[in-house]
Amino acid sequence: MPAKSPVIVDLRFHPDQVREGLKRAFPGREVINRADPANEGHDLTGIDYAVLWKPLDDLFSRATDLKVLFSGGAGVDHVLTLPGLPDLPLVRFVDHTLTTRMSEWIVMQCLMHLRQHLTYDRQQREKKWLPLTQPEAADLNVGITGMGVLGSDAARKLKVMGFNVLGWSKSKKEIDGVETFAADGLDEFLGKTDILVGLLPLTAETRNLYDAALFSKLRKTGALGAPVFINAGRGGSQVEADLIAALNDGTLKGASLDVFQTEPLPAASPFWAMEHVIMTPHAAADSDTYALFAHVERQIERFESGEPLEHVVARNAGY
Repeated sequence: MPAKSPVIVDLRFHPDQVREGLKRAFPGREVINRADPANEGHDLTGIDYAVLWKPLDDLFSRATDLKVLFSGGAGVDHVLTLPGLPDLPLVRFVDHTLTTRMSEWIVMQCLMHLRQHLTYDRQQREKKWLPLTQPEAADLNVGITGMGVLGSDAARKLKVMGFNVLGWSKSKKEIDGVETFAADGLDEFLGKTDILVGLLPLTAETRNLYDAALFSKLRKTGALGAPVFINAGRGGSQVEADLIAALNDGTLKGASLDVFQTEPLPAASPFWAMEHVIMTPHAAADSDTYALFAHVERQIERFESGEPLEHVVARNAGY
């Protein structure tokens, strides 16, 4: 039996978790973890597979025999813009653990805005005992932009919590109990939306999508008094100057942001001090390293047995 091709792991996140995850991953294969100083200068020729997230600049110039690339996350915009990217199949990470984590974060954010958590948090710090008028989930429409695997799962779980859910995507999807819109129905979708959830990949069409004009089209007569924006998609899709202005002038009541145009978020950003903004450090759906490596193993097995790879990125679409 021929030796199994080694795997290059070039991931720039959670080095301890990656190291721990690799103890059980890729049985029978050599693994070159480029975050390990012991692998500096390792010969990368003759290797078929690379798992990457913001890899070192010399990956493609040194690993010249690669056959398949695996993204370390659900998003692939960081890969598609890499210098010297070879014309190879690129597989994105799709796994129930990632989907579940994202849905948990979306549901949590919607509930915190519904239950006016930011106001109660401020009142706690000010030692004020002041109950607020409380709408129900059924009083609000949550509009999700991006109805792929993540958006569809979040929609179903928001429905369980009692929210009315709308969905918008490039092509119209059919989901039980969810009113859906295609690309040309964006204005109608926005006009019905109280809480806007961003789960879009970053493409030429979605870059700077969330701007002043879009925020102004959200429903202004909802139970919260003004709309809310939640973004766990890509920071490049939001115009942050417009978002800050909309929060300051009352166009938006609040926001929950997991992604930003520049990450880590600079210390000078106004978002840090905004009381009506909930922030997390691009952690809404952190990749679980065990699940990531198991996903890559399954795809390598398919590839080596002649079956088609799953979740291959369409380069022209950007996802």
